[in-house]
Amino acid sequence: MPEQADVIDPAQWTCPAPLRDQPVVVMGHGGGGALSAELVEQVFAPAYGNAVLASLADSAVLELGGARLAFSTDSYVVRPLFFPGGCLGDLAVNGTVNDLAMSGARPAYLSTAFVLEEGVELAVVDRIARALGTAADTAGVVVATGDTKVVESGHGDGVYVTTAGVGLVPDGVDIRPQRARPGDAVIVSGPIGLHGVAVMSVREGLEFGVDVASDTAPLADLVAAMLAVCPDVHVLRDPTRGGLAASLNEIARASGTGVRLRERAIPVPDAVANACGFLGLDPLYVANEGRLVAFVPPSAAEEVLAAMRAHPQGTGATLIGECVADHPGMVVVATGLGGTRVLDLPLGEQLPRIC
Repeated sequence: MPEQADVIDPAQWTCPAPLRDQPVVVMGHGGGGALSAELVEQVFAPAYGNAVLASLADSAVLELGGARLAFSTDSYVVRPLFFPGGCLGDLAVNGTVNDLAMSGARPAYLSTAFVLEEGVELAVVDRIARALGTAADTAGVVVATGDTKVVESGHGDGVYVTTAGVGLVPDGVDIRPQRARPGDAVIVSGPIGLHGVAVMSVREGLEFGVDVASDTAPLADLVAAMLAVCPDVHVLRDPTRGGLAASLNEIARASGTGVRLRERAIPVPDAVANACGFLGLDPLYVANEGRLVAFVPPSAAEEVLAAMRAHPQGTGATLIGECVADHPGMVVVATGLGGTRVLDLPLGEQLPRIC
């Protein structure tokens, strides 16, 4: 018999986390995954953290002059500037409009800031600006102010755009990741992965046998339709960088609940599945720019689904899982073969410079 001191106790085993002590910024810091979270938690939050910022939602909800305002900002560095279904200009509008909509707000005004690299063709800048203006009109927002900077040739990548936006949050609406509750139905508004695959197909010169176009679109009207039938929507998130997997993990961790998905229910278009199989990617981690994921009370799930499917941006709305009390902070997927896999937060991102 071994000495007591020599007995191995599996309960004492530990698996050290991978070393991620980075002395410099790496591409993964911008990917919306674990490295992005660490950058915020270890650098930005200590530098200027406050109670408003602490929620780390897509947009901040502020009380100002008796009104509830949503406020958000984002930068867009997509490469290439033009891709099937969209370009940098409409992406910059839709991304910020959707961040506001994820708090239930009705977007109203945007600002735009262009950073131009010396040598970029003015025709390219004009095309992007016109696309941005058209997208703003479509989304029902006004571009109220802006700025332009020029950097030396070789110190940029053509054009970068930063947009900020404000909108009004209706009375009684309280949408934030901390409100997810066990029993909530998890709904996605349509097929996933289209934006990431569309951008990658142009960037790498790949052909997949069928045309794949980005899903970039404004979602505020869809959210309004959902709130009209269920003012108590608990959580909304647009799964951009890091895809559906990153968004669900962020919600699970913020709320201290678990999420259980049904793999066969998740709407992955054949073109996306085939492209991801060819590239070695998981569609659940691929960026979207015109989709949302919603957590709603189970009693309202069917009514919300019906309202979504009646809207042009929600015709493919699908119930893909539920929020559970088990495995808090974790997302698991019931596979088509009867097994279960953990859908973890990505470290960085599979496809950099996607938005």
